[in-house]
Amino acid sequence: MKKDEIPQDPSPLDKFTKEVCYAVDDKGEYTTGLSRGWQVKADALGITWEEAQARTANAREKVKNREASPILFFMELNMMDVPIVAAYTGFWQWTVKRHLKPDVFKNLSVKKLQKYAEVFDVSVEELKNMNPNAA
Repeated sequence: MKKDEIPQDPSPLDKFTKEVCYAVDDKGEYTTGLSRGWQVKADALGITWEEAQARTANAREKVKNREASPILFFMELNMMDVPIVAAYTGFWQWTVKRHLKPDVFKNLSVKKLQKYAEVFDVSVEELKNMNPNAA
């Protein structure tokens, strides 16, 4: 692709970042150029973002219905899964799965809650009340 043909389609990340693309300049040499995005990628990103928002909303409902602990909500909000949370907290994966149960979560020590709060970048109170400062 020629440098002046680099896609400049608007995307959801348009205001935050640009993508570096390789292109051919007027002399026929490879060079780099910035792209605002291209429609195919923007569409895929939009679908992915909608899916993430739906998963977060579903997790919020599960917590409100006492089917899961707030850990599930924050996992979805931060696009994490059990292995990732286990790696960051130092808990075994089976332990994280156990902590996803509301009855187990309500009996967690402050020390354990603090580990989760640090991973999700919220206070212990925000974690317990499922009230992130950014959402």
